[in-house]
Amino acid sequence: MSSTFAPEAQSNLTEFSVSELSGSIKRTVENAFDHVRVRGEISGYRGPHSSGHAYFSLKDDRSRIDAVVWKGTFSRLRFRPEEGMEVIATGKVTTFPGSSKYQIVIENLEPAGAGALMALLEERRRKLAAEGLFDKERKRPLPYLPRVIGVVTSPTGAVIRDILHRITDRFPVHVVVWPVKVQGEGSGEEVAAAIRGFNAVRPGDPMPRPDVLIVARGGGSLEDLWSFNDEIVVRAAAESAIPLISAVGHETDWTLIDHAADVRAPTPTGAAEMAVPVKADLDAQLANLSARLRGSASRQMDHRSQSLRALVRALPSLDQLLALPRRRFDEAAAGLGRSLERTTIAKRRTYERASSGLRLDLLTNRLALQRQALADRLLRADRCVERQILSEKGRLARIDASLKSLPARLAGHLQRESQHLAALIRQADTALAHTLSRSRSVLAGQDRVLQSLSYKNVLKRGYAVVRDGADRALTRAANVAEGSAISIEFADGRILAVAGETQGPTDPGQAAPAAVPPKRKAPKPDVASGPPKQGSLF
Repeated sequence: MSSTFAPEAQSNLTEFSVSELSGSIKRTVENAFDHVRVRGEISGYRGPHSSGHAYFSLKDDRSRIDAVVWKGTFSRLRFRPEEGMEVIATGKVTTFPGSSKYQIVIENLEPAGAGALMALLEERRRKLAAEGLFDKERKRPLPYLPRVIGVVTSPTGAVIRDILHRITDRFPVHVVVWPVKVQGEGSGEEVAAAIRGFNAVRPGDPMPRPDVLIVARGGGSLEDLWSFNDEIVVRAAAESAIPLISAVGHETDWTLIDHAADVRAPTPTGAAEMAVPVKADLDAQLANLSARLRGSASRQMDHRSQSLRALVRALPSLDQLLALPRRRFDEAAAGLGRSLERTTIAKRRTYERASSGLRLDLLTNRLALQRQALADRLLRADRCVERQILSEKGRLARIDASLKSLPARLAGHLQRESQHLAALIRQADTALAHTLSRSRSVLAGQDRVLQSLSYKNVLKRGYAVVRDGADRALTRAANVAEGSAISIEFADGRILAVAGETQGPTDPGQAAPAAVPPKRKAPKPDVASGPPKQGSLF
């Protein structure tokens, strides 16, 4: 009885859809926990998603809660989440109806106390040191006298005034200030952008490229100086191609940028003193060096003058230098006439010996010999030409005889080729006959297989194929609507019929009642339409 009336009692409860129930739970949770602070350890953090949102969990020794930081909130966070970091999260609790889960939507995130900050700072220092960003080999010396100094600091604080005042007192140079926030949200990104911006300046740009950079800030607590511990600031300082001086806080304040900078200054004023020397000291040193240079030059000139005078005294006189060349010249001039006479006599004797052998009879005999030699060569050439002509006539006679016998040879060759072609034709006919015989045998076998598999043979055994009006084969009675036109194909032709009332499935052990065919005269097969199309047996 109780089971009979239980549904009536339960019908008094309000009926919710799944979406309505999930929405009600969501509103209840959000109203009860619209602003909470949760302390826990970050777990499962893998960085921001491709959408810009960050998903992770907060846990303690007994429980875990899912957390999400939306993209807009994540970009404004002062601290970036890190795996294993203990934090205090501020936000609201909500549910996710799609999977029946609840989570906290974080609006603000901060480390859980100064101890956590120091632990985070030490962990970050070890990580960056392992990458080599703090190595001494990376640090470069500062230029002795820079022409342009770039300063990254707040434009409204006392730091920039102290730096400008100290540089003006020591050695006035051109100073370019890149104004940034030095505390609060986004300050780390601004400092890193300023360092990279100074490094992006090229010669010839409207703004001069600094020779040295100073990143400065006054003193403060660990939280106030935390922007200079950001990883993005440290990496920008380590990547800077311009030598960089870190002047953050007082002498006792240490930040990670101090390790990455080329030089650390105890105070911003100390950074200005490191950047430029004292002009008065340089002037005094320059005056001292100039006096020493003038004294050295005077003493050097006196020494060189004395050496030159000593060398002049050691040189011989002009008559002594020219005495030997003059004697050689006089001896050569005296022997020139005698040498010319001897040369003329020798040339005359040579001419007489050469002219004594030039007689007319010798020339006539040489011409006669040359003519006889030429006549002999012409005779030999005529004989060679006659022999060549006879040889060519014989070769032409042999070619003529060969051409006359060519038709007979061609006729014999054509006859042999014709006989060979006739033999090939006979062989091709024999091969074609054998191929056709084999093809007929294969075709007959395939036809027998086709006939054995054709549904026509099934129809001859007393079966029939039922088709609907679209000539599709019907395999089930449920597919036939009452009163629809059907066609029934037998082995000897087709008839048209109208489907009657559909009967249910019969008992396998009981014979199906015989169907009473409609009394309709079977149409005569259309002879002109040809044999009916073969349908599907199934």
